[in-house]
Amino acid sequence: MSGALNNLKVLDITHVLAGPFCTYQLALLGADVIKIESPHAPDCARGRGPDDALNAEGLGLNYQVQGGNKRALAVDLTTPEGRGILRDLAKSADILVENYTTGAMTAMGLGPADLRALNPRLIYCALTGYGDTGPLAQTGAYDNVIQAGSGIIDQSGGHKPGLSFIDYTAGLSAAFAILAAVNQRSMTREGCAISVSMLEVAMSLMAPEVAAAQHASGPVRPKEAGIAAYDTKDGKLMLGAFNPAQYRRLGDLLSTVGQPVAALSSIHNWPDVWAHSAQLNRELTPVFASRSCEEWITLLRAHDLPCDRIKPLSEAVQNPQLSARGYFTTNPDDPSIALPLSPFHMSRGGPALTKAPPRHGQDSATVLSEAGYSAADIQRLRDTGAIQ
Repeated sequence: MSGALNNLKVLDITHVLAGPFCTYQLALLGADVIKIESPHAPDCARGRGPDDALNAEGLGLNYQVQGGNKRALAVDLTTPEGRGILRDLAKSADILVENYTTGAMTAMGLGPADLRALNPRLIYCALTGYGDTGPLAQTGAYDNVIQAGSGIIDQSGGHKPGLSFIDYTAGLSAAFAILAAVNQRSMTREGCAISVSMLEVAMSLMAPEVAAAQHASGPVRPKEAGIAAYDTKDGKLMLGAFNPAQYRRLGDLLSTVGQPVAALSSIHNWPDVWAHSAQLNRELTPVFASRSCEEWITLLRAHDLPCDRIKPLSEAVQNPQLSARGYFTTNPDDPSIALPLSPFHMSRGGPALTKAPPRHGQDSATVLSEAGYSAADIQRLRDTGAIQ
C-alpha cells in the first residue's frame, strides 16, 4: 500500500465511531493500522447498520464506513498473555489510539506511561468524553450526551441534530493531533501522550457562540435574513447571502428580474445587516415564493450567491459533484457497498481504499507472526483463549 503515511504503524484499540474514524483517516493515507478487539466482545459497530445480514457477519455498515485498509487482531487484554502481546506490539509501533474510559488502560498496565517506557517514540492518543483530567474525566459519554451537555441541542432549538458529528470531529481532531505529534517527533525523537475531549470538540464547533456566551451581554441579534431558508413554489431554498456585499448583489439581482427589495441596497456593514434583517425577511418571503427552487438556484449562482435546495439525504448522496470528486468508492470485496473516502485530494500520496474492512480477528496469525511469534506460540494462545 502506498500513501503519505505508509511508514507508520498504528495500534487501533478503539470502538464505535470517534476512534475508528480517526484511525480510518490514517489507514486511507497508507498507515498500517492494526485493529485490536477482544475475542469475546468485538467492536459493537460491527453489528449495526441497515443490513441485518451484514450485521450478523460482523460487517455492519456502521463498521465498514471506517474499517477499510486495516488489519484485525483479536486479543484478550484482560489476560496476562494478551497484555504481553500488546506490549510486544507497542515496542515497534509509532502510534496507539484508544477510546476507553480514562484510566482503563492504565489499570491494566497498558497506559501511556507504561507503553512509552517501552518505546519512548510511541505517540499515545486517548479519545474520551471529557478528557483525562477534571471532575468528569472518568465519566462515560456518547455523541448524543455531549450534544446535550455542551449546549449544542439548545443552540439547535431543542432538537438533536440527526448525525454523530461530535464523534467524527473528535476523530478528525485526534488525527490532526497525532500528525502534529509525528512531526514533533521528527525534531525531538520522542513521542508524547495526547488527550482528546469530545466536550471540548463540541465547544470548538461553537467557538463564536461560546465566546459570546461568556462575554458581557449586548443586544439580542435578529436572525439574519441573508442566511435563512425560504419557501419557493416547489421546495425550500437555503440562501447564503452572508456579508454586506452579497446583500447588495442580491438586491441587484432582484431588481434585474423585476422583483426589487429596496432595503438590500442599504446594507453596507454588519449593523445594517442586523438592523434590516426582520424587514428583509418579511419582504424576501413572497419574492422567493414566486418562483421554483431551481429557477432561484440558477439565478443566484449566476450572480455568485451561494444557495441550495434543502434535500433529503437519499438525494444528497447522489449529487454528481460527489461522483466527479470520487468521494465514494466501493468495498474491494463487495462492489455493491459504497464507502466514503477522505474529504480532500492530494496530488501525491492521497487517500485510497485498497483493502476491505477485515472480519473479526482476520489477521491475528499474520500480525503475531510478524511480531516474532512462532506457529506453536500462536496455537497455544488460541488454545488458551488469549487470541482468536
